[in-house]
Amino acid sequence: MKAVRVHGPGDLRVDDIAAPEAGPNDIIVRPEVVGICGSDLIYTAHGGVSSLASQPFGLGHELAGVIDFVGAEVQGLKPGARVVINPMGDGNAIGNGADEGAFAPRLLVRNATADNSVLALPDGVSFEDGALVEPLAVGMHACNRAALEPGDKIAVFGAGPIGLAILAVLRSRGFDDIAMVDMSDFRLDLARTLGAAHLINPKNGNVAQALGAAHGSGEVFGLPVVKTNVFFEVTASAAVVSQIVEMAPFHAHLIVVAVHHDVVPVNLLMALSRELVITTSMAYTDEFQTVIDDLRSGKLKPQAMVTHRFGLDDFPNAFSIASDKNGAGKVLIVVGDQASQ
Repeated sequence: MKAVRVHGPGDLRVDDIAAPEAGPNDIIVRPEVVGICGSDLIYTAHGGVSSLASQPFGLGHELAGVIDFVGAEVQGLKPGARVVINPMGDGNAIGNGADEGAFAPRLLVRNATADNSVLALPDGVSFEDGALVEPLAVGMHACNRAALEPGDKIAVFGAGPIGLAILAVLRSRGFDDIAMVDMSDFRLDLARTLGAAHLINPKNGNVAQALGAAHGSGEVFGLPVVKTNVFFEVTASAAVVSQIVEMAPFHAHLIVVAVHHDVVPVNLLMALSRELVITTSMAYTDEFQTVIDDLRSGKLKPQAMVTHRFGLDDFPNAFSIASDKNGAGKVLIVVGDQASQ
């Protein structure tokens, strides 16, 4: 079967490999729709996850599909069931350095258990929305870590798929005074469609001034600040972190969601003077089911995130499009469907 695998730094291939075989505690899933994640781009560029991989590994971890085979010892799961896969559940690391990746017609899920690595996808939720569950869970976890309060004035720095997922979750929870900051007008247009109230492109002017116009401005110890009190950092830019610390008001909250691969200097004197709270948010814990429930109820409406769909055979083109911050939001692979748009 065809499977997308990383062979080294920048070396991404669609390989012919043997179809997976399941043990008694495993299942095999037929992926229907799989999303390309920003981490897929990073893993490919680096040739590994935390370090250079010693052998090829599978790519793809945002997926919804149908159970194709169930091992004899697996309880509560049946062939034909529509499911979403938690790629990190049950000790798996699907698409995150493991042999298995979801950009393939068959996916082995080891030690599969219901409601952990395998969650039911309700009939009223499309496979496409199911493929968004994983990035939406990342966004929801960040919102949960933010401990938001009614009336918060919020800025999301970075309108890529995770920033847009955060925006979609914020809107589902009734927050409307949200500013999106990004250097791509294309992605800011997506944010507008998802309900952002303020769109700020740093190329068009001073970000602090624009946030001050949106949320109000003030002073702390004689230094100018904005009245934005919650900042999500989703850019992985050290300069953005410094900028947020400098403009944040008293008792503001900075949630760092982006993966910063380099050391980021922080002006602790500036942070101390505002009693700035800095929180980190890594992936997700148990948000998958809540995301699925909110999709089923219609409370969560992320569909505008999706800008492109490709078949598996057109994966190289899809990957190239997904790498273009000025021309793509979330790019989906419809496995077995060769039509693209």
